[in-house]
Amino acid sequence: MSNPSTATPQEQGARRVLLTVHTGRRDIVELARTSAARLMRGGIGVRVLEEEAPDLDIEGAEVVPCDETAAKDAEIVMVFGGDGTFLRAAELARYTDAALMGVNLGRVGFLAETEPEAVEETLTAIENCEYSVEERLAIRVDVRDGAGTVVGGTWALNEVSVEKAERSRVLDVVIAIDDRPLTSFGCDGVLCATPTGSTAYAFSAGGPVVWPDVEALLLVPTNAHALFARPLVTSPDSVLTVAVPADGNRARVSADGRRTVEVPDGGRVDVRRANRPVRIARVHVSTFGDRLVAKFGLPVRGFRDARHVGPGHELFPGRDVLARDVVVPDGGDGGVPAGEVSGGGPREDV
Repeated sequence: MSNPSTATPQEQGARRVLLTVHTGRRDIVELARTSAARLMRGGIGVRVLEEEAPDLDIEGAEVVPCDETAAKDAEIVMVFGGDGTFLRAAELARYTDAALMGVNLGRVGFLAETEPEAVEETLTAIENCEYSVEERLAIRVDVRDGAGTVVGGTWALNEVSVEKAERSRVLDVVIAIDDRPLTSFGCDGVLCATPTGSTAYAFSAGGPVVWPDVEALLLVPTNAHALFARPLVTSPDSVLTVAVPADGNRARVSADGRRTVEVPDGGRVDVRRANRPVRIARVHVSTFGDRLVAKFGLPVRGFRDARHVGPGHELFPGRDVLARDVVVPDGGDGGVPAGEVSGGGPREDV
């Protein structure tokens, strides 16, 4: 669920921001350094992870171990990287009140909101506590053996993938919703996703795009050999079960592509809403639909007009979708002259 709330300074002690950085790129490291310097000039303490500290080399930063204590008492976990770095940061913020704020330096970047050119605006918002916090539904996973005993577990922000352990064999599964059998089939795996994760792995597997403020759970088969293997959207309070027959292929659970749990022979995986949501800080006023248009370059002007300006530039006149500034109103009819569109050439008559 998305619950916007106005941020307030920490009531006790100094304000702290933990940086989580993709240190494999020099440009990202430089941006993290300049951002840290700006925050410290504003009186905000900066933390860096022990494993990233040598690459970042930020004078005056507090170095903390990369474990569940890293984000303790931090107000923000600021992420410099793509969605993979964001998911790594979510692990650190999981059991704290810190909110995640991402600077997108990857490719698509649905989780990280801020683009590099807007970092200064974001830092100003942090300094002035001018941001809202959304609470995103997360999922809890219980792995049980054939007797029903819990033998492992994990959690996920995007999705849990129950997948075959041997690539050469099909994974046989039985699907149940709220302890009632629904169907069975052979497949490569089954995804149980959140609305936040609907634009990630589940999207690639043909699942629906779900607005992140919708409370629901998704079940999406991957390469199922069956006539009825459609993506399912269930109540957020449902329990999704993927059972693996004892005489079938071995299976494992992968959570957000980062944490794995082996499924015993004849075991099952139960997925339900987690008790604790993930907190994500937002600075820029934009809708999820705006982000879809910007990230995928969706055509929103209509077929004939879209032909003249090319994909990714078909925005409504006067709408500033994620500050791309690619459309300038034409006054009366709302048309877009070619010279006012980035990359636009002379228009042809149709």
